[in-house]
Amino acid sequence: MHICFITNEYPKTGFPHGGVGTFVQTLGRKLVEEGHHVSVIGINYDSSYQEENDNGVRIYRLERASFKGINWIFHASKINLKVKEIHAHNPLNIIETAELGLAFLKKIPAIKYVIRLHGGHHFFAEAENRGINKWKGFLEKRSFSKADGFIAVSKYVKSHTEKYLSYNNKPIETINYPISFSKFYVSDKSNQAPFSIVFAGTVCEKKGVRQLIQALPLILEKFPETQLHIYGRDWFFTDKTSYIEFLKRQTPKDLLEKITYHGAISHDLLSEAYEKGAVCVFPSHMETQGLVAPEAMAMEKVVVFTKLGPGPETIEHLKTGLLCNPLDPKDIASKIIWVFDNSDKSCEIGFEARKFVLNKFDIEKVYKSNNEFYNKLNNN
Repeated sequence: MHICFITNEYPKTGFPHGGVGTFVQTLGRKLVEEGHHVSVIGINYDSSYQEENDNGVRIYRLERASFKGINWIFHASKINLKVKEIHAHNPLNIIETAELGLAFLKKIPAIKYVIRLHGGHHFFAEAENRGINKWKGFLEKRSFSKADGFIAVSKYVKSHTEKYLSYNNKPIETINYPISFSKFYVSDKSNQAPFSIVFAGTVCEKKGVRQLIQALPLILEKFPETQLHIYGRDWFFTDKTSYIEFLKRQTPKDLLEKITYHGAISHDLLSEAYEKGAVCVFPSHMETQGLVAPEAMAMEKVVVFTKLGPGPETIEHLKTGLLCNPLDPKDIASKIIWVFDNSDKSCEIGFEARKFVLNKFDIEKVYKSNNEFYNKLNNN
């Protein structure tokens, strides 16, 4: 088969990316390894056109337009032209994109179109308790109407998306993200820094970083050696001000000395960051699934994850990790203090966490499920 992913997030050296980019790269490389052709089409970070080959995955980064307010028209046109060009040279069987991705894509009868639910506009509007933007809501519905099938990355995102959008009686399956267990190995405990907390992810409100910082004084009362390490790219308000600078202004000076902002790091270096943590904490207000928790769990790290959304699908409390109320700094603090207080039990939890993740997020299983789904669509 020839599978084409439409996404701007495929990892590019020197630029930060999120979980969707990591997922496409991991699955794309595996598909190529198994004999499939994989193409990725997206808009570049600048006005240049680039082609790359990443372990057999062909990446086409199209020129970014610079027409304020109407860029989407030019980008949609470029993507449609590139799809047509690639299909003429090496016929496509499957095109996959996220929730909004089919809104302006012109369908070619020979190709099957898949939407993977990474978390769309309706999903996060509910999660963040805000209204639906009429334009984005319309586009998402338009995109869903064009899909031949859907893949949800968790049971939670499937059930909460269908509260607002119809799957139109098309095939839908829940398939987890894959984890690279060569990249996220069993950590060396001797590299772990005592009383160190590691957070990884975009530094923004919905990832719970502010509440994690608010929990820190409560932890320091009992464990004054505690240090918080924050890894991830900055987020910016609509007026272009930095969320990290906002957090720093809100944080007392003596507390700032306990926090290190490392900025965005390569996904290839993330395992080293997890390894140094005595506990990895990801108190997201909402996730569709998220990769950081299972990645750290794969390294036998004790993870404190959100009890909201798909948290209970990822962690069984006090068996494979700990679940917290991400909106309550006291609860976040109590879970971290428990980890510091219970080193032997924490080691057992880390061991069980890796066993769980090896089963649920195994690349071989995930590849097989995706391949079967693509084949089923392709043969209909």
